[in-house]
Amino acid sequence: MRFIDVFAGCGGLSLGLLKAGCQGVAAIEKNPMAFETLRHNLIDGQRYRFDWPAWLPKEAMSCEQLLNEHREKLESLSGSIDIMVGGPPCQGFSLAGRRNPSDPRNKMAEQYLQLVKIIRPKFIVIENVSGFDSKFSESKRTASDEDAYFKQSYADYISKELEGFGYSVSRGKLNCADFGVPQNRHRYFIICTKKTSDENLFRKLVSYGAHFRKLKKLNSKVHVSVHDAIADLEVANKKLIESVDSPVRGFSEIEYQLPDIIPPYLKLMRDDHVGAPNSLRLPNHKFDTIKQFIKIRQASEPGKSLSKESRDRLGLKKHAITVLCKELPAPTITTLPDDIVHYSEPRILTARETARIQSFPDWFEFTGKYTTGGTARKLECPRYTQIGNAVPPLLSEAIGLVLLNQALSEETTLNVAEK
Repeated sequence: MRFIDVFAGCGGLSLGLLKAGCQGVAAIEKNPMAFETLRHNLIDGQRYRFDWPAWLPKEAMSCEQLLNEHREKLESLSGSIDIMVGGPPCQGFSLAGRRNPSDPRNKMAEQYLQLVKIIRPKFIVIENVSGFDSKFSESKRTASDEDAYFKQSYADYISKELEGFGYSVSRGKLNCADFGVPQNRHRYFIICTKKTSDENLFRKLVSYGAHFRKLKKLNSKVHVSVHDAIADLEVANKKLIESVDSPVRGFSEIEYQLPDIIPPYLKLMRDDHVGAPNSLRLPNHKFDTIKQFIKIRQASEPGKSLSKESRDRLGLKKHAITVLCKELPAPTITTLPDDIVHYSEPRILTARETARIQSFPDWFEFTGKYTTGGTARKLECPRYTQIGNAVPPLLSEAIGLVLLNQALSEETTLNVAEK
């Protein structure tokens, strides 16, 4: 099963599909930082390599650029791609944001639809935030927002377009924790097949969760906890060494040691990796910041976002900050590292800890700077942002296995019908 990943980010969807046994062909990502992480690990990686077309430059590019500069060559891929996946940028839909119908990032989903028309993959998977299926507020519409899709949810609009292309469409929300990811991350999926089918592929995916966890030797009845995911990365009783995996010096990291007892989730994350993972750099918090984190831990209920009353009392300007509950999955990992406080240490999480909670294995190396700020935030995609934006690879592996099973089922049905 050959796939193309559009709006690929650092490669969460691609990694899961590769682990499921699919073959990567191309990945489109316009941010150079995110694309370099993807290229380093998966396109030209040691464990995986894409069957990259000779005519396509191995470089960051937008979907628009791909369509404008390579449309003729793209047509040569028509009929040879089994799966097209992609999570168009979602800030315009996010319930946590301003839900601006005029946000130009909303238009990127339309470019995705253009690609579908050219390539005609057998299966399509679109991932987005929960708000993708919520209608825009009438009060936030402007005079220019008269397009039909603003009178419905964007998910409705895209689904109708795909049905018009001849696809059977199934869709809905799921929780990534149901697939072994130690995080209550609710996301909206649209899954399509070219075959006219009564089968609801989205429902098939959701019902596959418990079996997938068993397959991965995880408890099928209890979600993976934060402690299961990052206990071996705690600072307590560890030797600290200089962190040297980015150009900025003056930071420390733990000298990694594999614990004597390796729980099932950690075994999955180690994935036969030898030695320390990268991105272990610890934050250099000021003394006042550490004191504030201690106060936040005292004022909060672990696992629940700090109340407005407590935020006001502590003088916090942030809208949301959560202290992790070690026995439960994390809340949604975002692109802002200071949204979450460690369950037992007065600090934010390291990039590797967020990667573990997103289910990236330890051999997967994140490249580039760790964070950014100010005006650069709109242009750059540092490690924390790459990780926060990704689709958890464990979930995307489950998607790949469901689509592989579906393809086999359709092929068997076709062979029987021909006989």
